[in-house]
Amino acid sequence: MDKINVLWADDEIDLLKPHILFLQEKGYDVQTATSGDEALELVEANNFSVVLLDENMPGLSGIETLSKLKTKRPQLPVIMITKSEEEHIMEDAIGSKISDYLIKPVNPNQILLSLKKTLDNKRLISEKTTSNYQQEFRQIGMSLGDRLNWEEWKDIYKKLVYWELELEKSKDESMFEILKMQKSEANKLYGKFIENNYIGWLNGKTANPPLFSHTLFKAKIAPMLDKDETTFVVLIDNLRYDQWKIIEPIINEYFKVEQEDLYSSILPTATQYARNAFFAGLMPSEIEKRFPKLWLNDEDEGGKNMHEEELLAEQLKRLGKDVKMSYHKITNHAAGKKLSENMSNLMQNRLNVIVYNFVDMLSHARTEMEVIRELADDEKAYRSITLSWFEHSPLHEIIKQIAAKKCKLVITTDHGTIKVTEPSKVVGDKNVNTNLRYKQGKTLDYVKKEVFEVKNPADVFLPKQNVSTTYVFVKEDLFFAYPNNFNYYVGYYRNTFQHGGISLEEMIIPVVTLSAK
Repeated sequence: MDKINVLWADDEIDLLKPHILFLQEKGYDVQTATSGDEALELVEANNFSVVLLDENMPGLSGIETLSKLKTKRPQLPVIMITKSEEEHIMEDAIGSKISDYLIKPVNPNQILLSLKKTLDNKRLISEKTTSNYQQEFRQIGMSLGDRLNWEEWKDIYKKLVYWELELEKSKDESMFEILKMQKSEANKLYGKFIENNYIGWLNGKTANPPLFSHTLFKAKIAPMLDKDETTFVVLIDNLRYDQWKIIEPIINEYFKVEQEDLYSSILPTATQYARNAFFAGLMPSEIEKRFPKLWLNDEDEGGKNMHEEELLAEQLKRLGKDVKMSYHKITNHAAGKKLSENMSNLMQNRLNVIVYNFVDMLSHARTEMEVIRELADDEKAYRSITLSWFEHSPLHEIIKQIAAKKCKLVITTDHGTIKVTEPSKVVGDKNVNTNLRYKQGKTLDYVKKEVFEVKNPADVFLPKQNVSTTYVFVKEDLFFAYPNNFNYYVGYYRNTFQHGGISLEEMIIPVVTLSAK
């Protein structure tokens, strides 16, 4: 291995010669100092990988030396060595961000282990992660060759997300590329799975359907309303499962997870369809039929999710849940702040629903705004910006307040989003909707093998705007592009995050039940 430069500061350094020779034989280059002042001068003049620091030196003490070291070189790892086991010394050292702590007398192997733990920890974890994924890679690959059911697909997706987050930490680019290829293969097979099963599930002809957008509230949330406690439902628009896993550790400071589940968004995986279905407990064509004034089609003017509160009230009535409830939709920071300041007013309600639109705004903004485009350049950055937003958002404060009042909390979403990379050509008239992942119209021309084609919208409970309306949902990481001005269009939308179609990321989404700690 390359020589690792170690500084060992101890006023009795001569007694440690055997230890130093042992480390040199193991490939470490060890320099010595007999006082804190000498150690600081050497750190100033040299580029050390780590410092071994005696706590009990005459003159400048180990703790004082540590403090000055950290001022000069904040990132330099320090291993404290002391004769004393007094708690306040340990607390001082740990508070000053030491990497490890050893009690004299130390033997050479202890020192070696501490150096390895301090310097090689990331490398060792990375190697272990890579090795573990290599084993899992084969198992996932074999599973993808089977005829998987919905529960097995959920399991596959959970594993892929887990390894994506783990390999991201390990920074092993080659294994990360292999994971991306496996995820791409999984998405290809998942598209076929949905094509083969979706219509059958919705029409009761295929066994064991997923929990869908329109059945989620009745199955997961309605039973909670029978208990004499306040329940909050926070629907974070466009929140993928990996984004949930990124913010979960923060939420775990206040809540424990009672149940983490994954459910399926309906098609199209778009807010207008999936979120209205969630609130109504009905599929889109059923909403249009029962509540024609509360449903707008793609080509209609006006907001498409303006009646969620009324649809929820109607669903509660149908379910026989006569409870006091509130509904809030947060579309900007100021509205979130205002709700955070008025949380006490909600604690008397049995049900409080909060729709938080930020993640959806982020994904759309990423397409439209150059700054966001640069900030969320890839999957990792997209997760990172979601985490940063959540940490500093009014929603974080709202969740803390819910925990303080010991209320129940359900966190969910309406659909996910996928980074699109390749165009799929489509031709349609001027009435065709603008979404990049699904199209509906009467004169569509498209590449059949790249889409899930629904000639009869009634089969998937979608509104039919005229007798020859067809819906097409693009699969994998494709996006629809028109032949006219094709290159500009492709250049503009390639590598943006979109939703509306069929992918693991868009369809398999979290619903998490939590109770306050």
